[in-house]
Amino acid sequence: MTDMLAELAAEYPQLFLDPDTDTQETYRRVVLRGEMPEAGSLAHYVSDPHDAMETVDTSAGPVRVVTLGNRRDFELVLRGLMAAKNGPKAPIPASQGAAMLTVFNWPRIHAHIAQFPPEEQAAEFRRFTSVKTNYLDMLAVLSRGPYSGVSAEAAGCSEEEWLALSDTIRRYHELTHVICRRLYPDDIDPVRDELIADAVGLYAAYGRFDPEKEKLFLGVKGGRYVGGRLENYTPAPEKLAGPVSAELDRIKSIVDALVGAEPFALIPVLMKTK
Repeated sequence: MTDMLAELAAEYPQLFLDPDTDTQETYRRVVLRGEMPEAGSLAHYVSDPHDAMETVDTSAGPVRVVTLGNRRDFELVLRGLMAAKNGPKAPIPASQGAAMLTVFNWPRIHAHIAQFPPEEQAAEFRRFTSVKTNYLDMLAVLSRGPYSGVSAEAAGCSEEEWLALSDTIRRYHELTHVICRRLYPDDIDPVRDELIADAVGLYAAYGRFDPEKEKLFLGVKGGRYVGGRLENYTPAPEKLAGPVSAELDRIKSIVDALVGAEPFALIPVLMKTK
């Protein structure tokens, strides 16, 4: 077991639970009431040498980025972190390689309250938890693998090169979502937001935006939907394939004019020119 997974579970104890065997009610007791799991085992994870965790400073504040090298571990962590709300059996689509989550940090709450005398703890609990940033963490959870399930051959490079590029695209993609949610909380459009996040990711990886690669990710070819990630964001991907293709050309013209800019500098420009 990697130290990273143990460190992550120490802050989010619901990860000690196994989504294949534990119930939603058990998760709710841990996540919503702050109870500690009866068992502290992480045996349900495989772990991987590529597991990593870091805190990234962005224009919207710090974001914790977690990368899991094993696909099953990635799915177990997502299911576990979302189990109180969605239930532990909720499937993770094969095309999903990352997620942005807001997670309760009960150990931080408990550690803070323990600094006060017993007679003051109830009042301090109410005061401390009245400020959401005191106990809610923003996590970007990433898997390691070909981006959007696109093969290295289709991406036009070697397996090793494509894995490295995929890591960069995925990281910048998810951090873009975090920045957009924090800076533009009232301006959310699932499909547009995915296009912007992928544009930033592709730009970070290649130094430019290639609409054809983005179409590979979304499953769009010749203005038609042929099967891919687009269906994750709309119930009618066939109807949006044409408009999305046109939007990608528009994004390219904007990004081409920004060559040399820092990747996240694309965000305000693309958000203003929607």
